[in-house]
Amino acid sequence: MPGIDKIIKGILHFRRFDRPFMVEEFLRVKADPQPSSVFFTCMDSRVLASRFTTSHVGDNFFIRNAGNLIPNAKHFSYESVTTEPGALELGCIINNIKHVVVCGHSDCKAMNALYGLRHDCHHQVGTPLQMWLKKHGQPTVSKFEKLEAGNNYSGPLTFQGETEKSNFDAYIDPENKFSMADKFSQVNCLQQLQNIASYDFLREKLHRNDVRLHAMWFDIYTGNCFMFSRERKMFVEITEDNYAHLIKDAHSDLH
Repeated sequence: MPGIDKIIKGILHFRRFDRPFMVEEFLRVKADPQPSSVFFTCMDSRVLASRFTTSHVGDNFFIRNAGNLIPNAKHFSYESVTTEPGALELGCIINNIKHVVVCGHSDCKAMNALYGLRHDCHHQVGTPLQMWLKKHGQPTVSKFEKLEAGNNYSGPLTFQGETEKSNFDAYIDPENKFSMADKFSQVNCLQQLQNIASYDFLREKLHRNDVRLHAMWFDIYTGNCFMFSRERKMFVEITEDNYAHLIKDAHSDLH
């Protein structure tokens, strides 16, 4: 098993080969960084969002946790506040970032665990990870139960977007390429958009289309990244052929 020596050797490699170029980037954005997104993704060691988005210094705010969960505002209090709403405030309010992305991924260990716990979420006991997943993953479990109750998982499911009037339908893995736990992960990814929209401090910007919410999903075994298209009502692989269409869909008027 690699230890701390692997990290230290990595830093030495950075000092020798990458530091001069990165310092140039730091200096370039020092006075006026203009990040593109607040990007929530999973802490899984296999998910390197800065790499598959080809991000550079100053490009994005990355927030990682177990299962790319964003707690709903109903759980917000002095005793229970977490970093995720703080990151939304820092990014969208203080730094005026206009796009929030939630990116799930295949074979997510947190989502696999929540999928296994989905019939036990009402028991408010467990390990720290189990408690985090049960408390903040319950809306995902409820939404997935609706998918299970449908016709062979065909959907659609309805999610709330930026406002109460911007609901959208979603067909989860209509080609049936992925496992049940991966379908569950995709449902979870879309559910987080509704959780983000629950915060009052974002309400005005969301209603004015000054902040837009997007869902992505990364397949760690193929390297393919998918973006949810509200027009097509499904996750669509991001390729050169559909790039322009996805950009248009992501910027389309919500009202």
